[in-house]
Amino acid sequence: MQGKVVLITGGAKRVGAAICHRLHGEGANLMIHYRSSVVEAEELRDEFNRSRPDSAALAQADLHDVERLPGLVAATVKHYGRLDVLINNASSFYPTEVGDIRENDWHDLLGTNLKAPLFLSQAAAEQLRHSHGCIVNITDIHAERPMKSYVVYSIAKAGLVALTKSLAHELGPQVRVNAVAPGPIMWPEADPTFGDLERRRIVAHTLLKREGSPDDIARAVLFLVKDAPYITGTILPVDGGRSASL
Repeated sequence: MQGKVVLITGGAKRVGAAICHRLHGEGANLMIHYRSSVVEAEELRDEFNRSRPDSAALAQADLHDVERLPGLVAATVKHYGRLDVLINNASSFYPTEVGDIRENDWHDLLGTNLKAPLFLSQAAAEQLRHSHGCIVNITDIHAERPMKSYVVYSIAKAGLVALTKSLAHELGPQVRVNAVAPGPIMWPEADPTFGDLERRRIVAHTLLKREGSPDDIARAVLFLVKDAPYITGTILPVDGGRSASL
């Protein structure tokens, strides 16, 4: 990963930050996208640059604004001179029960989870072909096994699975496209759906009987980027065996 350049969306917090730490530790240079988490993004950038000067930079954008997406790629190439890896990590997540679904929910959840990855991948395609790079999408095990009350989110992630496989067809052989599908890794912020009882129930359905960590996802991403030259069009579950027991 020495000298490789990675553009990651939603990289300032949570799983995104863990991916940044793992890839930066392997020698990658990072363009970290954020929408509103400016404090966390600046702290992460400064931490990385203290350990390795000019190894991390920031790009702010609302991913719903498709016209801004080519600018993320352009900013990365302008800063580092190349682009090797695109990680579509940013995501919206909240319940949408039938009867209460609003059109805005559809636009928001599909916008961050499906539309933005499509148009950002399209914008990055030429640079990735040039570098024989790769794309890693962060999907969800519930793309194939929808979660009750999360109708629109499940649809969006199912679309991202299809997008992953479609892009592997469209961009091969120069560009590999894969995805990581997390299970119970990090509980949503400020979502009463996932109380203590529900968390225990979910963990009980994993074969390993424990929740994972953000670094489990980061390690899987690193594998697909660095050590999987003959893997493309694949969705890698990282869920402690939960999808096998559902």
